[in-house]
Amino acid sequence: MKHIKAFSGWMRLKEKLNFKAYKIPFVSEEDIWWASVGVNVGYEIDGKSQLFSRPVIILKKLAHGFYFVAPTTTKNKTGTWFVPFSQHDKKINACLHQVRSIDYRRLSSKLGEVDRADFEKIKLGFKRVYS
Repeated sequence: MKHIKAFSGWMRLKEKLNFKAYKIPFVSEEDIWWASVGVNVGYEIDGKSQLFSRPVIILKKLAHGFYFVAPTTTKNKTGTWFVPFSQHDKKINACLHQVRSIDYRRLSSKLGEVDRADFEKIKLGFKRVYS
């Protein structure tokens, strides 16, 4: 049985996010934020809950209010596409095969920061995958 995805619910939220006008939050590389990543196609990573969100790591600030991020998962994953790290004693994987650029309006709240050693591990993993 196929999983039915809530594309219409995501489209309604996406429209609200697009027209949402608020001050751009203070965001830094290494931050972990809840971000509305949406309902996606096939193996693309989906968000959860009514906000269609999941934690993302801010890899790079591209412009004022625009960021390059890596979604995360708490599922145990192995392979070159995944970089494990810990946050508040929880094992998490950065999903390097799902990196993307997002606008600040997708961000809802800051969860914390990746420690410097883990962030360097994630950046090195990215370079290995995409070089």
